[in-house]
Amino acid sequence: MDLEKRLQQLRPKIFEIFDWLHTHPEVSWSEVETTSYITGILKENQCDVSTFLDCTGVVGKMGQGNFTVALRSDIDALWQEVDGHFQANHSCGHDAHMTLALGVLLLLKDLSYHPPGTLKFIFQPAEEKGTGALKMIEENVLDDVDFLYGVHLRPVEEVVDGKAAPAILHGAAQFIKGEIVGVDAHGARPHQGQNAIEIGASFVHMLNAIHLDPSIPHSVKMTQFSAGGDSGNIIPGRARFSLDLRAQTNEAMELLTLRVKKIAEALAATNDVEIHLDMGANVAAAIVNPEAQSLMEQAIEDSIGTQNIVPPVVTTGGEDFHFYTLKKPNVKATMLGLGCDLRPGLHHPNMTFNKEALLKGIEILTKVIIFTFNKYGEVDDK
Repeated sequence: MDLEKRLQQLRPKIFEIFDWLHTHPEVSWSEVETTSYITGILKENQCDVSTFLDCTGVVGKMGQGNFTVALRSDIDALWQEVDGHFQANHSCGHDAHMTLALGVLLLLKDLSYHPPGTLKFIFQPAEEKGTGALKMIEENVLDDVDFLYGVHLRPVEEVVDGKAAPAILHGAAQFIKGEIVGVDAHGARPHQGQNAIEIGASFVHMLNAIHLDPSIPHSVKMTQFSAGGDSGNIIPGRARFSLDLRAQTNEAMELLTLRVKKIAEALAATNDVEIHLDMGANVAAAIVNPEAQSLMEQAIEDSIGTQNIVPPVVTTGGEDFHFYTLKKPNVKATMLGLGCDLRPGLHHPNMTFNKEALLKGIEILTKVIIFTFNKYGEVDDK
């Protein structure tokens, strides 16, 4: 397969797609124009298209059969301050991920490739909220999928330009909003109330004393705390706070969350207050299938050579892609970690990367799809 030559011919169209997506960022659950744009390209390339009444996801389908391979891309942007103004901004690379998936579609169509089974292109909303994958699962998008591939640009500290990893081992994350509910007191009469600030300080101290298996990276920290008003002689009995929990395995996250709940219960009882915990968004730690990882490694080797394969990337960052394998254990999945000289870092408002890396990413993803169908696809006996 002379994919490099065909990709060079498709290069103007691929970069045109990226430029449009990059300049039309939309935040989670509001990716209306993005979905419309993607839908148009899917239909132009003879895909069967599915959209949804209650979310902005879109799925394109090629071929038909019982064996199904899927390629997933996230589509939402972040809301952040850029050069003094808050705006939607593609600083996590989702514009590139969409371009990669659509580039695979264009390349397969250029090759006149007919998959021996079903190929799905899943464009998922709200990855930044940690809830988009769960919504696509609810929409039964994964019910018939056997192999699922994803991709994420990697910062230069993890994977340098020209290299790629066959898996990304994201950690689990849990975000908690909390409230301490006690009684205010006069500054001269502290015994008549509960000092929510002191309780919060005790909470931080006790969180720092949580110890799990040291071989499994984990952390818990208070990231917001507010109590009191304008009057400096009132001891506040009420406070609000936020917690950020991270763990490299789902099992460690379950234990970490349990420890936090027990600390809150103990503090509430000791200080005669109520402490409410509102479990917010969470993402699962990576569950990578060895067969899928092996096929991705083969695709990387065939595209850029053995010398440019790096080991699976271990990162404490989160990705809701891994809900697919957590909730659908029969799905065999991995994510390509694509080196692209990404600087200064993911979520930096002025993040940049080498766009030429998109072409190699498209080649790798195209090959892993073809290799998967070649190994497991259905045989046409006609």
